[in-house]
Amino acid sequence: MQTINKQPVTTYPPRVIQFGEGNFMRGFFNWQLAQMNKQGLFQGSAIVVQPIEQGLKPLLDQQDHLYTVILEGLVEGAPVQTTEIISTIHSVINPYQQWQAFLALAENEQLDVIVSNTTEAGIRFDESDAFMDTPPSSFPAKLTALLYRRFQLEKPGFTIIPCELIDRNGEKLKEAVLAYARLWALPAAFIEWLDTDNQFCCSLVDRIVPGYPRETAAEYEAMLGYHDQLMVTAEPFMLWVIEGTKVEEKLPLQAAGLNVIVTDDMTPYREQKVHLLNGPHTAIVSLGRLAGLETVEDVVNDPDFALYLDHLFQEELIPMLDLPESQLTAYAEEIKERFKNPYVHHQLQSIALNSVSKFTARLLPVLMRYSQKKQQFPKRITASLAALLYRYLTCPFEDDASVTAIFAQAQEMAPSQQIDFLLGSDALWQTDLRFLTAEITDMVALLSQDGPRALLHYVEQNDYATPI
Repeated sequence: MQTINKQPVTTYPPRVIQFGEGNFMRGFFNWQLAQMNKQGLFQGSAIVVQPIEQGLKPLLDQQDHLYTVILEGLVEGAPVQTTEIISTIHSVINPYQQWQAFLALAENEQLDVIVSNTTEAGIRFDESDAFMDTPPSSFPAKLTALLYRRFQLEKPGFTIIPCELIDRNGEKLKEAVLAYARLWALPAAFIEWLDTDNQFCCSLVDRIVPGYPRETAAEYEAMLGYHDQLMVTAEPFMLWVIEGTKVEEKLPLQAAGLNVIVTDDMTPYREQKVHLLNGPHTAIVSLGRLAGLETVEDVVNDPDFALYLDHLFQEELIPMLDLPESQLTAYAEEIKERFKNPYVHHQLQSIALNSVSKFTARLLPVLMRYSQKKQQFPKRITASLAALLYRYLTCPFEDDASVTAIFAQAQEMAPSQQIDFLLGSDALWQTDLRFLTAEITDMVALLSQDGPRALLHYVEQNDYATPI
C-alpha cells in the first residue's frame, strides 16, 4: 500500500507559528487553515513547534507533514463521513534539539499569528525556567524567549490565540509571559512592546476530536488506499469564539464559512458552551450510570432520558443564559445531534470523573440563578444533584482526595444526616446548599427505593419545582 506522502497535494508558505501538534490542533486548527486555502483566502500553512521533548515530529517528518482528517457524525439527522488530506503543516521544530531554529522564527515577518494548544496544564509559570535555558521547560517561557527575540529585531508583534481549555486563556498566557519578563529582568521597553504591538486573544474551542482510530485504522486505510499513521477522526461540528480585534484580517475564517465568532466579549459564549454542552453531560452522567447506561449515545436514544434532556434544555438551561433564545435553541439542537453521533462512543464513565467540581462549574450557577429568579428549584438539575450524591454515597467513584474524604465522613453518619451534611459543605460547593435538603432527601429516597427511572418519571409527572 502506498504511503500518504505519495498523494498529490498543494503546499503553502508558512504564515502561522503553532505550538502543539496533537490530535486536537490537527483536527481543528490545521483543518480550518485547509478550508481557507481551498477557497483562496489564506494560502498559508503553519510552522509547528513541538512543546514537549518527545512528540510527533519524527512521524510528521516521515509523512512530509501530511495526514488525513476524517469527519464523522450526523448533520441534520443524516450520517456524514468525509476524508481530506491536510497539507497545512509546513514543518515541525523541536526546540529541545533546534533552539536556534526556533528563535529564528522571529525573523520572518510573514509569521504574524501564533496559536497554541499545550493542554490545560500548558499555560503555567515555572520560576525555575531561566533566560539562558535552551529551552526553558514551560510553553509561556518558550513564547517569552521568542517574543523577546522579535522585539530585539524591531519587528512587528503577533496576534496570539491560545486554544487551551482554561477560562480567559489569553489573559492567563499574557500574565505568564509578563511574569517571565520580570523574572528575567527584561527591559521595560519590551514589556511596553508586549502591550502595544501584540494582541493576546482569549478563545473558546469546541470540537470533539477522538483522534487516531487505533482499533479500525486498517479499515480506514483500506478505504483511503494509502497508509497514514497520523489520521485524525473528528466530528463535523466545530466552533471557535475569539475575543479580539482585526482577527479576520489575518485569519479570514468567517469568510471561509467556518463557524467562527470574533467578539469583544466571549463571556456569553463561554456560558453557552459550559452550560449547554458540558452541563447536560454532567446532568445525565450519574442518572445514566445508575440506570446501567454506558455512553452518551445510549442516553439520548433512551426515551426517558431524551425527554429529560429536552425539558432540561428548554425549561432550565436556555432561559437562564444571556443570549438570543433562537441562537441558544439552535445550539441546543446541534448538541443533541452531536450526542447521538454513532461514531463517537463517549463513555459516561469518563465523564463521571471529578463530578463534584464539574457540577459546581457547569450546573450550580444555573441552579442558583434559577432559584433566585424564579424562587423555586429547577427540578431536573436538582434531580441530577440528588443522583450525584446517591452515586457517591453508594458506588465507587473517582474524584479529588478532599472530595473523597468528605464523602467518607458522610458514610459514617446516619442516613438521615448525610444529605444535610454534604449540602452544607463549603469545601464541595463553595456555598451552602442546605436550602435543598428536603428536596434532595426525597429524591435520594426515591432513587434508593425505585431507581433513576422512577425519579425521571416523578420529575416529569409532578410539579416538583417547589417554591423556596
